[in-house]
Amino acid sequence: MKVGILGGGQLGRMLLQAAANYTVETFVLENDPGCPAAHLCHHFVKGNINDFDTVYQFGKDLDAITIEIESVNVDALEKLESEGVKVYPSPAAIRIIKDKVIQKAFYRDHDIPSSPFVITQNLAELATQADFLPAVHKIGQGGYDGKGVQVIREVKDMDKGFDAPAVLEKMVDIKKEIAMIVAMNDKGETALFPPAEMIADPVLNLLDYQLSPALLPEKVLWKAEAIALRVVKGLQSPGLFAVELFVDKNDDVLVNETAPRVHNSGHHTIEANYSSQYDMLWRIISGYPLGNTDPILPSAIVNLLGAEGYEGEAVYDKLDEVLSMDNVFVHLYGKKQTKPGRKMGHVTIISKDYQDLTYKANKIKHTLKVISKA
Repeated sequence: MKVGILGGGQLGRMLLQAAANYTVETFVLENDPGCPAAHLCHHFVKGNINDFDTVYQFGKDLDAITIEIESVNVDALEKLESEGVKVYPSPAAIRIIKDKVIQKAFYRDHDIPSSPFVITQNLAELATQADFLPAVHKIGQGGYDGKGVQVIREVKDMDKGFDAPAVLEKMVDIKKEIAMIVAMNDKGETALFPPAEMIADPVLNLLDYQLSPALLPEKVLWKAEAIALRVVKGLQSPGLFAVELFVDKNDDVLVNETAPRVHNSGHHTIEANYSSQYDMLWRIISGYPLGNTDPILPSAIVNLLGAEGYEGEAVYDKLDEVLSMDNVFVHLYGKKQTKPGRKMGHVTIISKDYQDLTYKANKIKHTLKVISKA
């Protein structure tokens, strides 16, 4: 089976690591020949994943194609799909999700709970929404990893907003932020991974560390599972989806946003679950039965981000110290250059004791630093 991946970042890298367990010939399309996934695929093609002709020519002789980032040429994927290439997830689902304006309308139209919102086309329209504050302004297309998101608490903050089509979402009084990974195959069968609780870095607006399974009251868990399934079934597409959710102070569950692909919130599944999110996507693409999503042990993830004040060739300071810890698994993404806040790797910890997970996560965060050569 010939399968293409649009994008060659760390998600593509880990997807290819799981592909080694299957009889599949892999192709990657990416502009950077030194990207994390380049040396792990059978065939690397240098090219722009947003260019129609490039994506079409890349995919026309493949059996199936998937993505590791939403910012792809959907028109080309639709043409490939019409010619018999299987696309995971469907181009229609990617089109809904890649634009936050359309994504938010999808939740409203499918009675999926999410925070109240208004659409603004430019800064002039944003300026008329003083009564809606405090709120979060999210650019419609192109945002990722905390970029394209601005918190607007007061009128004086409005100049931080986006002079482009965007969603202004009412700020939610959040108790917890969780993510649910949902798998759906071509038959419409589904599998849910246990929720992960996300603890964010308030400065970088990036994941700091996470715990899974999230510690939730049973009724909150049921709500989260039901809502995540409603999102994926509403999209009517096979594939793997990460549904990010807020649990508010009243234990109501609201959808924040959805990613139509393997996701940062599922990295722990490589060691901590019987079937990882990456293994699960290969099962879906290959037409095999869905995997077992049960946790082997609870887990935590620490993101390895480029340290402040360092830019250049990456050095992993005190890596040996972290590798000497029990039940700790280091994943480096193979990015040669570091800069402040860049995702350079992650560390997974597994333990039956949640206090041990939290202790080790904090210790690793303050021990292992991604710096640069002097």
